[in-house]
Amino acid sequence: MSQELSVLIVDDDFHVATLHSNYVQAVPGFRVAGHAGNAQQALQAFHSLRPDLVLLDVYLPDGSGLDVLRQLDCDVMMLSAAADTTSLRMAFRRGALAYLLKPFGQEELEQRLRSYARYRRMLEKTTHLDQEAVERARRLLFASDGSTSPSPARTRSATEQSIMDALTAQDALSALEVAERVGVSRATAQRYLSSLADDGAVEIQLRYGTTGRPEHRYARRG
Repeated sequence: MSQELSVLIVDDDFHVATLHSNYVQAVPGFRVAGHAGNAQQALQAFHSLRPDLVLLDVYLPDGSGLDVLRQLDCDVMMLSAAADTTSLRMAFRRGALAYLLKPFGQEELEQRLRSYARYRRMLEKTTHLDQEAVERARRLLFASDGSTSPSPARTRSATEQSIMDALTAQDALSALEVAERVGVSRATAQRYLSSLADDGAVEIQLRYGTTGRPEHRYARRG
């Protein structure tokens, strides 16, 4: 993706909101745009910040997050202690992409965010959808990190395999560094790296400098 995905966190418990904020900030490619403690603040923050994604609680002091959900024209994941089936069905019926029951660990939220990022990257590169692309987008969105690795039976092209061979799990490289190691153009390396990231074989990390956009770096997953 060309820039970080912005996230609005809606939770009336300040400590919980801070915890979830730390979880989000730890995932490369995401930034917390703001917080809201009730339904009214959530709608105001949405209209002013226009986030890519909202992490929304069901239980809010001035109303239900499920009522807020249907007023948000963006992607939403529900993070709530509401464990009843009615809330779950309503959340999905109104368009929630995920439903995480509190309390949950950092890894659980991170997996959803990484899957969401892969889904967004795929759509950003796609100008026209066929049914196969629709199904791939759905798999990317709802897969956990552990289930997105390419099948062992999948045959890689020679260039793709060379790019995989140039990567390690320990040292993240830039697209230019990969291109120089493999002997291809930066644009070609970038295209293959993005595809491998979408498939879950490669992890994208961000390196922040003193100015400008963060640099995307790539490491072999696992």
